[in-house]
Amino acid sequence: MLHGFNLNSSIFAKRIYLLIFNFCVFKKLLWCYNQAENEKSGQCPKGWSDLKLLDKLKSFGQRRDVDMTEGGITRHIVCFAIPLLLGNLFQQFYNTVDSWVVGNYVSDTAFSAVGTVGPIINMLINTFLGLSTGASVVISQFYGAKQHERVQDAVHTSVMMTLILGVVFTIIGIAMTPLMLNLMETPDSVRPEATQYLIIYFSGIISLMLYNMGSGILRAIGDSQRPFYFLVVSALTNVVLDLVFVLVFKMGVSGVAIATVIAQTLSAALVLIVLLRAKNCCRLSLKKLRIHRSMLAKILKVGIPAALQMAVTAFSNVFVQSYINSFGEDCMGGWTAYVKIDQFLFLPMQSISLAVTTFVGQNLGINQVARAKKGIRAGMLMAIACTALLMVPVLIFAPQLVEFFNKKREIVDYGSMLLRLISPFYVFCCINQIFAGALRGAGNSRTPMFIMIGSFVVFRQIYLFIMANYISNTIKPIALSYPAGWLLCSLITALYFKFAKWEKHRVVDIE
Repeated sequence: MLHGFNLNSSIFAKRIYLLIFNFCVFKKLLWCYNQAENEKSGQCPKGWSDLKLLDKLKSFGQRRDVDMTEGGITRHIVCFAIPLLLGNLFQQFYNTVDSWVVGNYVSDTAFSAVGTVGPIINMLINTFLGLSTGASVVISQFYGAKQHERVQDAVHTSVMMTLILGVVFTIIGIAMTPLMLNLMETPDSVRPEATQYLIIYFSGIISLMLYNMGSGILRAIGDSQRPFYFLVVSALTNVVLDLVFVLVFKMGVSGVAIATVIAQTLSAALVLIVLLRAKNCCRLSLKKLRIHRSMLAKILKVGIPAALQMAVTAFSNVFVQSYINSFGEDCMGGWTAYVKIDQFLFLPMQSISLAVTTFVGQNLGINQVARAKKGIRAGMLMAIACTALLMVPVLIFAPQLVEFFNKKREIVDYGSMLLRLISPFYVFCCINQIFAGALRGAGNSRTPMFIMIGSFVVFRQIYLFIMANYISNTIKPIALSYPAGWLLCSLITALYFKFAKWEKHRVVDIE
């Protein structure tokens, strides 16, 4: 009688476990924070006193913000971008370990399952990242303008918004998992494990959202170091738990997903402690958590277009994945390996783009337009140079890189072919990423939204439809839909920067 209930009850139990785990971790670490506030109590968890945890917690609140409105431009961008780059490397490292563990110690089917859910996860995450970008831009401009009370309002509004959206995203993600897998035409052979991974991942997505919002707040005031430290802790935790859950407890895809959620919960707890102990205008007070309507309007003015652009672009990638899926499991595996390596290539331009966003936001907040433009040029040169250097070993060692994820000959052939086909076009991706980051820093997220949706969604889908139905329905022309979209986007964005008054969209009123 209970035999048919095993799968659903197992999934339900994992959801309950993750919710209880998240609650316990946040409760314990916030308790430690309260103990650090009251030094006379002298209480801490047994065995922790020797580690001087309370001293560490107090040091979290030390000021590490950076005023980018003065000093060397290149130095500011480099010093800000390096911790971002290293942090993103660690984040990609533990994502890569997920794929490596699944591909080498579970099965080829499980490897394809984890890879095929990537666009779905990115779609929901990118939607929230757009909203958190709105918060970061608003905070950076008010911080640059030295309007610290407005920074406080923005911080509390942003965190409260995150808590509300975290619940919404959890419900939507779990409820729509079957529909999204159907839209992607996921093969029946990988569907059970893909479903399992997604449900567990979405059960803990609120932790990822809290970390991203908290680290975005810190980056807005020039602090990119502590988010990096927390990503290192999270990455190492994820790696250890991956190996334990898969190799020791034989939990398969479920173990990988649970390890990821636990690691994300830890990083979220750490960044919240930093905000609770902050000594500057970004200090978070649980009693002050509320939505300030005027501030929410400013955040959404920047955040909604950015969220819409990121979500629609990610949703478009779901349809690209459906084209890839039509070529079979080996092609799916090769594409999964390519995407993992692609994410590493994307890191330098992404980190520099975020640095440019903060730099432009702070400088336009104090009306230093010429300095903001110099920062954009410096960021562009750095992004192109770093990406060009990375492309050389990728082109030479493509098969060896793919073999790290899966040694099946057909998967290696597909993955290395895709790497060598697409990677030379990353210079165009640098151009549109840096310009888009600058526009968002200026408070103008509508323009990159229209340009990127037009290039990455409308144009790409038209290209794919024509290519698949009328010219050549093979993997190479399908894969080239990405470089084609990058080229169009970079051309339009460069023209906009040359002829438009892009700096007039700031959210701070200049007196």
